[in-house]
Amino acid sequence: MGPETDGDPEIRLLAPSADPVEIAEESSLRPRHLDEFVGQAALKEHLTIMLEAARRRDEAVDHMLFAGPPGLGKTSLAGIVANEMGAGYRVTSGPALVRAGDLAALLTNLGEGDVLFVDEIHRLARPVEEILYPAMEDFQLDIVLGKGPAARSLRLDLPRFTLIGATTRTGLITGPLRDRFGLVARLDYYEVPELEVIVRRSAGVLGAKLDPSGGAEIARRSRGTPRLANRLLKRVRDYADVRGDGTIDHQTARAGLELFQVDDLGLDKVDRAILEAMCCRFGGGPVGLSTMAVSVGEAPETVEDVYEPFLLQLGMLMRTPRGRVAMPLAWEHLGLPVPARLTLPAEVLAEGADPPSTLWS
Repeated sequence: MGPETDGDPEIRLLAPSADPVEIAEESSLRPRHLDEFVGQAALKEHLTIMLEAARRRDEAVDHMLFAGPPGLGKTSLAGIVANEMGAGYRVTSGPALVRAGDLAALLTNLGEGDVLFVDEIHRLARPVEEILYPAMEDFQLDIVLGKGPAARSLRLDLPRFTLIGATTRTGLITGPLRDRFGLVARLDYYEVPELEVIVRRSAGVLGAKLDPSGGAEIARRSRGTPRLANRLLKRVRDYADVRGDGTIDHQTARAGLELFQVDDLGLDKVDRAILEAMCCRFGGGPVGLSTMAVSVGEAPETVEDVYEPFLLQLGMLMRTPRGRVAMPLAWEHLGLPVPARLTLPAEVLAEGADPPSTLWS
């Protein structure tokens, strides 16, 4: 990046080093209108009302905060809001806004009704976050000119804009920032029928020949996440083009997903490594997070944020005060005999969990 763009948080974000062809393809899979967006029915209804009301009043739509796990459509919804309102769309991220001046530069360049999308907004620096408070509430920006006794404060008027924040860690957002959003919504994991619709639409955009049975198999292994469904679709499309006749049917989808080490429940190589470490090396636990992460060669934060949530939802792991404990489904999924008797930590039993005799039969 040349010196003329250094320090610009927006330009840094919009100049990725990834393959431009992949970036364009990923963008093409995103829906551009609300009626094209699949799933999240309650949230879509809320957005429909908010957007229509804002259009009738000819004003900017209220600030929004989208929360939820990665890959559920937070970024897509932000783009849809801007597109539905016919507004400009600026994109940045919390870690990119290092100084208060970075955010001030973005805000002063916004037009009337523009949408500013801040991904990972929970990672905003505190000085940057404090600049947002008057900007969100009063559409004004406080700038301090000079230093020391000669310093003075200047308040600038901003156009009425819409701030859309996205976060995967709602608990890390401060109360004052969260309370300034007019809509705080959490995106849920998708059902398999919804993912089938997404896979069919993406296959049409990519020009892939998709049989309904193949789409159902991909959707079933996508862990309730559209981003993962699209990723698996692309890999199965590659497999079908190279090892098959280009048609993604049930058998081709199964063979392709097995080649890429995605099993019937959507678990990948690292997921199974975690379960094998828990069951085979540590006897079912309890095991500390750091110990488990080292045993599978991943960072503790990656294990906790990326892999554990899905295993917990499936009921294969349990978090306890003493560490992680493998549940009977973990042994069953690995094809291992469930131990006849295991003892849960006393802290778990004290909290009202079922006794070991009913958990391990």
